[in-house]
Amino acid sequence: TGLDADDRYIVLIDVVPVDNKRYRYAYHRSSWLVAGKADPPPPYRLYAHPDSPFTGDQLKKQIVSFEKVKLTNNEMDKHGQIVLNSMHRYQPRVHIVRRQSGSTAPVTDLLLEDHKTFIFPECVFTAVTAYQNQLITKLKIDSNPFAKGFRDS
Repeated sequence: TGLDADDRYIVLIDVVPVDNKRYRYAYHRSSWLVAGKADPPPPYRLYAHPDSPFTGDQLKKQIVSFEKVKLTNNEMDKHGQIVLNSMHRYQPRVHIVRRQSGSTAPVTDLLLEDHKTFIFPECVFTAVTAYQNQLITKLKIDSNPFAKGFRDS
């Protein structure tokens, strides 16, 4: 695995643009189409797993989940969320950084660290801030007791 049992590791995730394009959803084709050039990228953020650091032994024995990471389109976010542009395609990446014993400094530049990056191509996604499927929008409105104003009757 390349992990030393007693060394300490920080596990991080970032989300990077796949290309320099903006997309739109074509309902009639049920597909994403290129809609132009990408917007300027939002501020880059690395999200450290809240249970980091782990020992190499812990990483070999337990599941590491990023279920608490939050995505936003708010560039002014002060809560450590990952900032994305809506209607752009992204690729999540997981990084494992080996730390020197006693080091508590946050990881800010992966190029300065002893690290390994893992990329899963099946995780590419398009960030949206509104549902792009009219059937899902209708289902949400019909099922939400607080959406009375959106209903026809």
